[in-house]
Amino acid sequence: MKMGEDAISGLDKESRDSFERMFNGCQEVIGPEHVASILSGGKSHSGDQQIVAYIGLEPSGKAHLGYMILADTIRNMLDEGINVIILLADWHAWVNDKFDRDMEKISLAGDYLAEVFRAMLGYPPEGEGAGQLRFLRASEIMDSGKYWERVLRCSKNMSLSRVRRTFSIMGRDEDSSDHDLAAFYYPALQAADIFELKVDIAFGGMDQRKAHMYMREVADKYDWTKATCIHTPMMSALKGPGGRMDSFDHKMSKSDPANAILLDDDPDLVKAKMRKSFLEVGNPNSPVFEIAKHIVLPKRGTITVTPDPKYGDPSDWDDLSDFIEAVSDGSIHPLDAKNAISNCLSEVIEPVFQQLSRKTDLLEAMNQLTGTN
Repeated sequence: MKMGEDAISGLDKESRDSFERMFNGCQEVIGPEHVASILSGGKSHSGDQQIVAYIGLEPSGKAHLGYMILADTIRNMLDEGINVIILLADWHAWVNDKFDRDMEKISLAGDYLAEVFRAMLGYPPEGEGAGQLRFLRASEIMDSGKYWERVLRCSKNMSLSRVRRTFSIMGRDEDSSDHDLAAFYYPALQAADIFELKVDIAFGGMDQRKAHMYMREVADKYDWTKATCIHTPMMSALKGPGGRMDSFDHKMSKSDPANAILLDDDPDLVKAKMRKSFLEVGNPNSPVFEIAKHIVLPKRGTITVTPDPKYGDPSDWDDLSDFIEAVSDGSIHPLDAKNAISNCLSEVIEPVFQQLSRKTDLLEAMNQLTGTN
């Protein structure tokens, strides 16, 4: 995890340990001094000492494995007494042309997304207090007159070329939206969300880094509170890295369900998808190894390999490097490695799968909406 050691060096041991626990597993921390100052007794963005974290998510499809990494980050922060907001960014999804800009469909996807996070987090208490979870919709906070003032301020003196450089946060190329003025307001909307909600920690996957840097640039301009930004690792699509890494067009995506493990996939479907997944022997960035690193080992502790008895005995692996080396030297056949990750993965997502299965009407509606089952 990358973070400024100077910002936390002055914390006492208890505060430093809390800081490290809340951001455990993150790939990057930008501007840690804001959170460090609160832990040292300073005021939060809202004026008290309650730290508020936020993530904005477009309700645009089904949840995949990458959401489990986000949920782990949320759990870490809840355990440290942080109030966490999940903003269901319905109007952002509309701007980004999701579900043909049908707000009823976007709203349904928001209901589904909230239920997914409740299930992943074990239905934590909800509210505005310490260690509680909140779900808000962008359409709720946009009623504030101050919100639109913030959008304008976040847009002022930002060149079109500067805005284009953020388009990867929407999954778009820089030259893809000259016909769509609304798309140019997207980064300003996202920055305004953070200021409107008085956020202390803005978080998301590494693909949201450009949006957060845009927000911090705006904060510098107006001398506004500059939230600490944390970014989690991205999961590659099952077919493997295929594009420019800085565009994140290789990432696992809900818009390509055949190339992702969805959290309501049953074990047979998980196995079928994993058998087709990309595994380059010796390459630790292969999707199979990424899943082992970010999902299976943190949640299960070991990878259990069970080959055909004719070819070897079952084995357990608790070190990723050793597992990768065993695949490289032939001790584990690549297909056995895929089957092992598949079985372990099904075990990990089983509780979420079961919880979602109980929400029959919601799940059937999402299946119909997304064309999955």
